[in-house]
Amino acid sequence: MTITPGPNNIMIMASGLNFGIKKSIPHLLGIAFGFPLMLVLVGYGLIELINSSRYLFYSIKVFSFTYLVYLAYRMATTGDIKSGSVGSKPLSFFQSFFFQWANPKAWIMIVGGVGIFVSEQNIDSAYLVLAFAFFLMIFICNGAWLFMGSKLQKIIKNKNQVMWFNRMMAVLLLLSVLPAV
Repeated sequence: MTITPGPNNIMIMASGLNFGIKKSIPHLLGIAFGFPLMLVLVGYGLIELINSSRYLFYSIKVFSFTYLVYLAYRMATTGDIKSGSVGSKPLSFFQSFFFQWANPKAWIMIVGGVGIFVSEQNIDSAYLVLAFAFFLMIFICNGAWLFMGSKLQKIIKNKNQVMWFNRMMAVLLLLSVLPAV
């Protein structure tokens, strides 16, 4: 689930191209710590609160969509890093950490992962084991997308190519949320 294209992978790949691996590490760490924590919190009861309130459920949906549109805009307007253009810094640890709550694929992964790997017999430890497994896989899978993005620096060299790549990634980010909308 963590290797397939989705908002995290699209954004981390674009970050790898635009900022390189070193500057994108906080972004990767935000995913690696944010998603497993979200899984544990949702698994141990937060989902009951969300399901009990239609207002809260729809508020989360509206916030998620709005935040994704904002991130897509930010990605589309990221220009040449050397020029100091608007939006020319990678997501911080906390931006990436809290993005997990706005990421529709993260919600699908949690529901799918819990549905497949958690049973009544192992419920006490299953969420923690599943969170740890995702934690490890995020470094491998999202790290691979970051690495691929950084390698694109050898192919995509001029400001115009970077601009079009960023716009394409922004469109893909928006398209990745259409099924959830």
